[in-house]
Amino acid sequence: MTPGDVDVIIRRVDEAEVDETWSFVGKKKAQRWLWHAIDHCTGAVLAYVFGRRQDKVFLQLKALLQPFGITCYHTDDWGAYTRHLDAAEHNPGKRNTQKIERKHLTLRTRIKRLTRKTICFSRSVQMHDIVIGLFVNRYEFGLPV
Repeated sequence: MTPGDVDVIIRRVDEAEVDETWSFVGKKKAQRWLWHAIDHCTGAVLAYVFGRRQDKVFLQLKALLQPFGITCYHTDDWGAYTRHLDAAEHNPGKRNTQKIERKHLTLRTRIKRLTRKTICFSRSVQMHDIVIGLFVNRYEFGLPV
């Protein structure tokens, strides 16, 4: 399959939940963050990126979300959201992020590399991102991997 064989349909999403969850590569001090956004109404994953817990990684995710035309972002109170989202479209708090937090628990249950107390962990950033990315692409986007 080539990129020309794929049809991309981007639908409008009014509200999205955005959050990040951490794991580690090699040792717990080498944290790796999965940032992702889901449709607030359906719970469908819209986009995801890997990186550190830094503003520039959130900005990468925000750029991926731009085509959806999101008018309301539900997040926790972490500073990157406050710094880079307009106050009119930002709704911080735990009340409207329950679906994405549930998604974190599902990921931690299905992918042992995301479990905080485990002996199953990635030894390289590349393998960490590949394993989690394949899982998300297969089970969230329905893509054959």
